Amino acid sequence: MPLYLIRKFLKMTTLFLYRVLTILLSPLIFILLIIRFFRGKEDKKRFKERLGFFTRNRPTGRLVWMHGASVGECLSMLPLVQKLINSNQNLTVMVTSGTVTSADLMNKRLPKGAFHHYLPVDFPWATKRFVRHWQPDLVLWFESDFWPNMLSSIRRQNIPLVLLNGRISDKSFARWQKFSGMIQSIQNLFTLSFGQTKEDAHRLKVLGAKDVVSVGNLKFAATQPPFDLKELKSLKKAIGQRPCWCMASTHANEEELGMQAHMLISKQYANLLTVISPRHPHRGDDIEKMLKKNGLNVARRSRGEDISSQTDVYLADTIGEMGLIYQLTPFVFVGGSLIAFGGQNMLEPMRLHRAVVIGPHAFNFREIVAQAKKAKALVEVADVKGLTKRLLSFLMKPAEAEKMAVRAEKLATSEMNVLDRVYDILHQRFDV
Repeated sequence: MPLYLIRKFLKMTTLFLYRVLTILLSPLIFILLIIRFFRGKEDKKRFKERLGFFTRNRPTGRLVWMHGASVGECLSMLPLVQKLINSNQNLTVMVTSGTVTSADLMNKRLPKGAFHHYLPVDFPWATKRFVRHWQPDLVLWFESDFWPNMLSSIRRQNIPLVLLNGRISDKSFARWQKFSGMIQSIQNLFTLSFGQTKEDAHRLKVLGAKDVVSVGNLKFAATQPPFDLKELKSLKKAIGQRPCWCMASTHANEEELGMQAHMLISKQYANLLTVISPRHPHRGDDIEKMLKKNGLNVARRSRGEDISSQTDVYLADTIGEMGLIYQLTPFVFVGGSLIAFGGQNMLEPMRLHRAVVIGPHAFNFREIVAQAKKAKALVEVADVKGLTKRLLSFLMKPAEAEKMAVRAEKLATSEMNVLDRVYDILHQRFDV
């Protein structure tokens, strides 16, 4: 048997085995989904969407479906959503994701002509029903949230499937190379793949992608997050002249490290205010308990509590307000980087003219971090001691923070035309 036929058979077998496995495990997966439901990790009002059922009819005209796993990916796609709608009068955009947080954010941020729907769990019957109901003209899949049954269902309907801002981390690259048959089968489902960076494009080719281009990172094209000017003025008035810093998009254990930095800095700045905005707001109760246990006075935004002169920590445990939170202080620590998570998007505060500090584990943004370091547009610290030292330096030398903020904004807005480059290729290839 020719070698190419053997490879084709193996690829088909890999996807078939995955399909059979999800069928066999579907009772267990359903139980886990129910557990998530009762733990508040699923949207109770729209739970049936996760099972492949629908809450609306397909709109008339052309439909582009865009999928992102969670908040970060959904935010990255917003400029492209707007451009597609502006450029096509008879086109609607459907955005899917899998988390409650991203759904809430998209319901607030999506423009007229676009709507959000939950991605169903990767059951074969649910994915088949989903694709047949919506019949999109084009599917744009963001980054690396690969669901084999869904992707297979799309391609079986001969719908163009494009990977946008494709990212393959070091960990994922090493793991996928051990399962080369599966990843090659998945990559072959994509009509076209955009690598987030040249390195990502290279890795996609190694893993089996057929047609790969790299024209830049769509995270650079993101617009400034919205905010309520009246609310910003009110909060700034409450803070007054107090020294203030922000821990943004923090993950478990990082808030405790931030608390340690707060206590060390407050020895020199007794009226210090620390703003903490957790990546997952539902962790607010646990964070508040930890802070109060260590003797800190906490005001929670989710409860509408005001900042007073006695407030040590303002816990901004709400969704979709980073445009507001980032502007409360001239310097920001971006979370997911003091722990081995991979970091969160530091371009957002940089775009808003903020001096940015990150930890040593922002490996998911390696290229951006390298560019920012070269431009002296952010600072990387190794631990709490380094974070404390850098924040004290900013507080004592505000001009130093301001110079860094200028460089940060310049870098973060330097590649805004990546959106046009991506759109031009999509327009030429798929007439959108």
